[in-house]
Amino acid sequence: MASISPTADGAEVTIPVFTTKADVRAFSRKQKMAGKTVAFVPTMGYLHRGHISLVEAARQHADVVIASIYVNPTQFSANEDFDVYPRDPVNDRRQLQEAGCSAVFEPDGSLYHQGVLD
Repeated sequence: MASISPTADGAEVTIPVFTTKADVRAFSRKQKMAGKTVAFVPTMGYLHRGHISLVEAARQHADVVIASIYVNPTQFSANEDFDVYPRDPVNDRRQLQEAGCSAVFEPDGSLYHQGVLD
């Protein structure tokens, strides 16, 4: 789990960042075992006000909010530019932290079983 990233202005982003399904699942289960409700906000990153409004709405309905930042390669065809899709994970984490998000799930690529993307 990564957790501290400096922003361009030098501010620290300390929101927990999970990169494996097992780690985010364990975090979620721990919250639920403590009697908390958990909401999940999936995104492809490069966040804007609309994404943040989803986090804010989730906070109204749950004690803990987990957002994902995942550019899904299966959403791009062979002629589309997956490699140049805009990404700014540090700024995304900062925005999520400021919006009161509890944790971020940034999958390390292990979301799919081998062969799914082959």
